[in-house]
Amino acid sequence: MSPLFPALTGDSPAAADRPALTFGERSLTYGELAAAAGALADRLRHADRVAVWATPTLETAVGTVAALLAGVPAVPLNPKSGESELGHIVKDSAPTLVLTAPGTELPAALSGLGRVDIDVDISVCIDVTDVRETRRADLRPPADLGPDSPALVVYTSGTTGPPKGAVIPRRAIATTLDALADAWQWTGDDVLVHGLPLFHVHGLILGILGPLRRGGAVRHLGRFSAEGVARELNDGATMLFGVPTMYHRIAEALPDDPSLAKALGRARLLVSGSAALPVHDHERIAAATGRRVIERYGMTETLMNTSVRADGEPRAGTVGVPLPGVELRLVEEDGSPVAAYDGESVGEIQVRGPNLFTEYLNRPDATAEAFTADGWFRTGDMAVRDPDGYVRIVGRKATDLIKSGGYKIGAGEIENALLEHPGVREAAVTGEPDADLGERIVAWVVPADPQSPPAAEELADHVAVRLAPHKRPRTVRYLDALPRNDMGKIMKRALDG
Repeated sequence: MSPLFPALTGDSPAAADRPALTFGERSLTYGELAAAAGALADRLRHADRVAVWATPTLETAVGTVAALLAGVPAVPLNPKSGESELGHIVKDSAPTLVLTAPGTELPAALSGLGRVDIDVDISVCIDVTDVRETRRADLRPPADLGPDSPALVVYTSGTTGPPKGAVIPRRAIATTLDALADAWQWTGDDVLVHGLPLFHVHGLILGILGPLRRGGAVRHLGRFSAEGVARELNDGATMLFGVPTMYHRIAEALPDDPSLAKALGRARLLVSGSAALPVHDHERIAAATGRRVIERYGMTETLMNTSVRADGEPRAGTVGVPLPGVELRLVEEDGSPVAAYDGESVGEIQVRGPNLFTEYLNRPDATAEAFTADGWFRTGDMAVRDPDGYVRIVGRKATDLIKSGGYKIGAGEIENALLEHPGVREAAVTGEPDADLGERIVAWVVPADPQSPPAAEELADHVAVRLAPHKRPRTVRYLDALPRNDMGKIMKRALDG
């Protein structure tokens, strides 16, 4: 199949001295990346599978690229995982090697693996221009690789049991990144800035492999900060990828930081993903910067499914339209199509296309359960769809679909309504059993002023006026903070009902 990184293999005209990767003060040009990743790929070609200790460093990016060049499946490991979770992933995926930055102290769960320290400085001893000319054949993946050959094994969050390894084929990476290039008008002239972790789809595939496939550049902040974002956008970065927690912090900082607003106004594209961005934050950022954040929707198993297009309407609260090559439908609980795409009828999203994973590693039962007989993947996400095709996620089927008084209610729209109340800093909505309604709506609120939280009745009326009376919270519980994972997603299963 065609190479994943034409700029490295000579199939695309990217100069050897063109910037590729920057992490803080450390950076590699395309020539230097070719040298470092090519040398490491040579060491990996006979491995069956490798783990990558996925810290937010130059070494993680080089190690992942090297594995892909070698045609060896890579398993990104979250450095914050606990011993039992790491032990499960290592046992399940059975890598023979772990790739890591020199000097890193690895946990005991990885002690049985061979260790390969990633040398990103190899290029200083090599004429990188010569590398570009003489190593092109070496940088091409093995000839026996096909579109369905595994590229990555990315483990899910494990909210309903031990994490499952989603096997991501090479064609899914290429398809998703090319579809996003179409939707976002993404080219080699773009410079992406982000501060996302590198053990998952958003930070690694979109945030690192995406720019490299286009022949552009990525600047990783190491650790997200509004100051870092402003610095890079003022220094020529054109795109920002983030999660809602990051954009919320930006929105909070904007009123007191006109320089941040000016920097964001320079960006060509602001993209949010991994969870829904509250409409309130959308509007605050747009008002201060003149730029609207666009959202996209994807999963570990599907990579990217939909997005607001760069040349489309940036409709707050939606995740846009299906990407090129992606089929999407909404279905009822019995699997039948929803009656209408009217912006109100809720159904489960099912998708089909070349962007999908091939299987859950060692889990044929889970793989079979995830797909319908005719090849549609059951996402477990609930949504409504407007007549013009725009999709709006209302929550997860397992935790965010509330059946109350005969209605199917998505938690997401109630959360957005609550966040419009000036007395609410954060909000989550769940359902809990109710003898009369089936389920009652419960709001979990972090007050803007903990000493003077808004009254429960006031919040219920606030929601009822904006949405409908049957969507008002019946119970309000106050918290100091909502439980969140590394990506800023609210962990609703940690909320005690």
